[in-house]
Formats: sequence, C-alpha cells, structure tokens
Amino acid sequence: MSNAWSAGLNQGAPTSSSAAELLPSSPGLPSAGLEPVPQTAIARSDFDLRPFMASSNWLGTWQILNTLLPYGLLWWLALVALKQAPWLLPPLIALQVLFLARCFSLMHDCGHYSLFRSRQANRCIGFLLGIVSGIPQLPWSRGHEYHHRHNGDWEKYQGPSALKSTEAFAGFTAAGQRRYRWLRHPLMLFPGGFFYLVIKPRLALLLGLADLLPYITSCLQQSPSLSIHAILASHRSRHWHSPEEFWDLLFNNLAVLSLWATMAATVGSAAFWTIYTPVMTCGAAIFICIFFVQHNFPGSYAHRTEGWSSLAGALEGTSDLALPPLLNWFSADIGCHAIHHLCAAIPNYRLRACHNRNAPLLQGVKRLRLADIPDCFSYILWDPQLGRLTTIDSYQRPQAPAATAGA
Repeated sequence: MSNAWSAGLNQGAPTSSSAAELLPSSPGLPSAGLEPVPQTAIARSDFDLRPFMASSNWLGTWQILNTLLPYGLLWWLALVALKQAPWLLPPLIALQVLFLARCFSLMHDCGHYSLFRSRQANRCIGFLLGIVSGIPQLPWSRGHEYHHRHNGDWEKYQGPSALKSTEAFAGFTAAGQRRYRWLRHPLMLFPGGFFYLVIKPRLALLLGLADLLPYITSCLQQSPSLSIHAILASHRSRHWHSPEEFWDLLFNNLAVLSLWATMAATVGSAAFWTIYTPVMTCGAAIFICIFFVQHNFPGSYAHRTEGWSSLAGALEGTSDLALPPLLNWFSADIGCHAIHHLCAAIPNYRLRACHNRNAPLLQGVKRLRLADIPDCFSYILWDPQLGRLTTIDSYQRPQAPAATAGA
C-alpha cells in the first residue's frame, strides 16, 4: 500500500526547448522586475553558488536548539493536556507535526554534510535527528543522494512514488490501473507516512537480518577468523549497501525501540501512542507531499537516460514552492528547491539568499503556491515520448480524428 509513497525516498545535453512555464513572482521567492534568461542559454557555471556554501557551526547549533527544545516541550505539554485539557491536544499535536517536519529538514541537511562545518558533527547530529524522526539517517541520506544525482532521469529514478511509464500503465489490467491510481491518491500519504517512519525501518532491519544471520553462520563455518566487518562488506543486501549503513540501521532501530519502551513505561503505552501516531503520520505526510510536488508537476522534466541533462533535471524537473514565512521556517527554506538541486552543499540558512542572488537565472523554474499542490497529484505517469510527466486522464483521453483531405 505505502511502497508507492516511499520507494523514491530511500534509494550534458542541452535543456529542452520547452522550458518550464513562466509564472508571476510568488511571496517568499522574489523575482518581480527581473528579465528572464532563456533556459537553453543557461550553463551551470553561470550561477553564483560558491559564496553561499560556507557552513556555520553557530547557526547549525542554534537551529538544532530552536527545534529540539520546543519539540520536547510540546511533548510534555501534550502529555499534560491529554490528562487535564484534552481540547488542547489537537493544536499541540499540530505544532509537534510542524517541528517534526523541521527535524526531518535539518536531518536532510546533515545528510548533505551542510548543516555544520565538520563532517563528523553532521553525522552525529544527523543520527540524533534520525532517532527523533524514526528513520536511519545514513541509509536515507545515501538514497536521497541518488535522487540528486539522477533527478529527471526516469529510467534510473522513478520519483517519490515509483511512477510507471505510459507504456507500462497501458499493459496493466483495468483493475491494475485502478489500483495504481488509488495507491497514489493524496489520502494515501497518511497510511504511507505511518509506514514510512514507524514500520518500514523496523521491517527493513528484520528482513535484512533474516538474510544476514545465515550468511554470517555460513562464512564463519568456512573461515572462523573472518571479522564481522569483512563479512558485512561481502554481503549484498536489498536493505543496506555498506557496513556503515547496516550499523546505522541497527543502532537507529535499537535507539528508537528503546525510546518507545522508555516512553511507554514512563507515561503509559496508550498515552504515548495516542500522541506519537498522529505526529509521525502527519509529519511524514507533510514532507513526502512537499518532496512529491517539488518533482511532480505540470511540465516536469522526465527524460530517458540517453540525452538526459542534470541541469535540466534541476531547472525543469524541480519546482520552487512559495510558502508563508512561518512554513518556510518549519521547512528550512526547502521551497528554494532548484538552488538546492544545483548545489546541495548550500546549508538551508543560506538557500534563500542564494536563490535571490541567482533569481534572473531561475525565472524558468516552475513556481508553485499552496493552491497548486492538489493538481500536482494528478501527474503520476511518465511519457517517454514527450520527456515529461502527464496525467492518467490526459493519457487516456481519446485523440481527435485527423481532418480528412479537402475538408
């Protein structure tokens, strides 16, 4: 059910002449009065990115403190409200959801080694944020890096909901087509979100260990002197791609399960899960939704591997999302997404300034408002002939008959 919403989150030729649609400037993404630069004339070297790549330990630390401390306080207030003022619980949970989304956004920065100057600091804080978010940070970040390397190359990366081509969709039965559409309905973000954060990491470890433990036994029987690291390095798993990812997955699960057990023992299982379930479900739904619409939208670049352009993937296969200032804060300015794809090393606290500096070159990037989001969920088919995403209704709409000669 939820694989469609989670598959894509864990894993030059010139740009197309049909550049992304030009739209008026949106709040938070200023561009008014700027002359657009034709996208076919843009090169990556035209962008001024390097001045914004410097990470700041002070700013990174401040962001962690102003996120985790309020999130912890909200948990305490929610537990008090659950017993004494249940009517306060919904707004408190809503705030927790927003802070969880910010935790995930900062974990995302750590995965790009951009939040702090030190690689080790990014790993340690990223691991901590992975515990809060319920997901192993290193395997997630490496899968996300694959997305950055191949965005717009739909033969290698099928997006956050594992989209199919129009040819593959045509080969489905009528029931299969209905199931495909149903699994990618926006309402599936909620069960998919719960699966993504609460169940999938635990399931990945269990399934991975089911393959690994017999392999370890077999290796030790043949060569008792082999180290665990050597055995892990030689093992091929669908659930991790290196010994480092395995250890991150293992220790994340141990930490998350210990946290669950501690909270259940301290405040009671019912109280803990009453709050934890909607927070994780809605938090995941929000950032999966944002990720989806920033890559699935009208006119989104979706090319075959041959002739694919990474620059087109960043400028035509990525949208910028105009959010109110408060939501920009909670999402760590990820709405400036094209710049993020052009240079993932830019920390979130410099993204907007970098976007503003390069605004004339970003006029062709699709700009979405909140009201545009529902329409994006219709773009769930890849049309290899057009090199774009399309909707099922557009694909299935009968073509008008060609005019006869002399008519």
